[in-house]
Amino acid sequence: MSDRWTDDILLKIANIIVYFLFLGSNVYTVAAPRDIYFNARETYITPAPWAFLIWSLIHLLLLGTIIYQFTAPGKRVIIEGISWRFPLLGILNAIYVHLWASEYYILAFIAALFVSSTISHIYYVVKKFHLPANVGDEVLVHLPFSLYHGWTTVLVVITAFEAFGVNALSEPAGVWTKVFVFLALFFLEATAATYAFSSPEGDLPASFAITWSLFAIFAHQNVHRSGFIHWSALAFAVLSASWVFLSIFGIYKRFKRGSIILDEERAPFVGSEN
Repeated sequence: MSDRWTDDILLKIANIIVYFLFLGSNVYTVAAPRDIYFNARETYITPAPWAFLIWSLIHLLLLGTIIYQFTAPGKRVIIEGISWRFPLLGILNAIYVHLWASEYYILAFIAALFVSSTISHIYYVVKKFHLPANVGDEVLVHLPFSLYHGWTTVLVVITAFEAFGVNALSEPAGVWTKVFVFLALFFLEATAATYAFSSPEGDLPASFAITWSLFAIFAHQNVHRSGFIHWSALAFAVLSASWVFLSIFGIYKRFKRGSIILDEERAPFVGSEN
C-alpha cells in the first residue's frame, strides 16, 4: 500500500501547530516591548546578542522538516521515528522561552533541562536508527536536529549562569566565578570535540553551534570586564573551531570517496525503534 499524505494526519497537524507555537515564542522575545536578547540578565558567560541569530536558521530548517513530513521518506523518519517527540519538544521549548523572557531564570533552567533531554532523545533516534538515505534526510532532518542539539547545550549553560551566577553589571568576577566560567567554557569546547569524533565525518552542525556561541561569548565578555574570561573564551573558541574544521575535512573525505549520502554503509536500518 502506497503512502498517502493524509496518513497519520493528526500527528502531522500537531507538528505544524507546534512549529508555529515554537516559532511564535521566539518571535515574541524579539517583538516584545523590550528586546530580551539585549536586556537579559548579564553574567560572565552571556554571549553577544547575535549568537541568538542561530534560532533563525533552526526555524528555517524546521520549516523544511514540517513540509518534508508529507513525503514518503520524511514520513518514515519524522512520523514513524521521531513521532510525538517533536510536538513535545516544541511545547517545552515554548515554555522555556516564555520563562526566560519573563526572567524566571531558575524555572527557565529547569525547563532548559527538559528541552535538552527531549532533543537528546530525538538526536539519538535520528542518528542511531535513521541514517540519511537521501538529501532530504540529510538537510531537513539531520541538519536541523544536530544544530538544535548543539545550541540547546549552550542554552543550558547560559541559563544556568543566569539562574545561579552573579550579575556582571554589578559584581566583579571573583575567583569562583572565573573557575566556574572556565569549566563551562571547557565543557562546551569538549562537547564540540565529542561531536567532531562522533563519526568518521563528525557532526558539523552541532560543533558549529557551539563554536559560534563561544566566539559570541568572547566578543561580549570584553577584556575590561574580565581579561581572564575574555581570553579563555577566545582560546576555547579557537579550539572548538579546530573541531569544526576537522568535521569539514571528514565530509571532504566522504566526497572524495564518492556520494556524500548514498552508499550501503549509510543506508537506513531495517525496522524502527520504539
